[in-house]
Amino acid sequence: MSKPKIAVIIGSTRDTRFALKPADWIFNLARQHPELDVELVDLKDFDLPFFNEPASNLWMPSKDPKTVAWQEKIGTFDGYIFVVAEYNRSITGALKNALDQAYKEWGRKPAAYVGYGSVGAARAVEHLRLINVELQMVPTRSGVHIGGSDFYKIHPMAGNQPIAAIEETIAPSAKSMLDELAWWAKATKTARAAA
Repeated sequence: MSKPKIAVIIGSTRDTRFALKPADWIFNLARQHPELDVELVDLKDFDLPFFNEPASNLWMPSKDPKTVAWQEKIGTFDGYIFVVAEYNRSITGALKNALDQAYKEWGRKPAAYVGYGSVGAARAVEHLRLINVELQMVPTRSGVHIGGSDFYKIHPMAGNQPIAAIEETIAPSAKSMLDELAWWAKATKTARAAA
């Protein structure tokens, strides 16, 4: 069986977003994992409209070509790493909209998380885990949370250091997360193929 395909999804679309720094870091780290085939997927590249279909694509096909293109793209993956900003104790509106634009493409696949912000996006990641469960996904136990002084060390409006400056504190969590993601991606890929 081929290696599971994993999307690193950049969950913020703001022009001034910080997301690219942690996304590039986890993408490059995940590419080194011997059991994963990884691709960077930027929500900004899809220009998704607000969800306005008659129903979820679980019940009927979507009509908007941008929505269909998004569904086709994410459907090619066996698992996901979400790069998560925390806005008002939750995920970005862009990420929630992207999740709502599909249903069956997410199901029975694992989800992992790299969060950033003053509390490492812990609240947003917990919210995202609940959304993922509703989409029939398998959240990993481990995640990466870039928060507190680590966040301020690397943020452009503060220390603006490279992620290498905090890697010692976040690399162990990233390794655990990637190992769990690989295990779940292989297990669910095998199960989906047998179903």
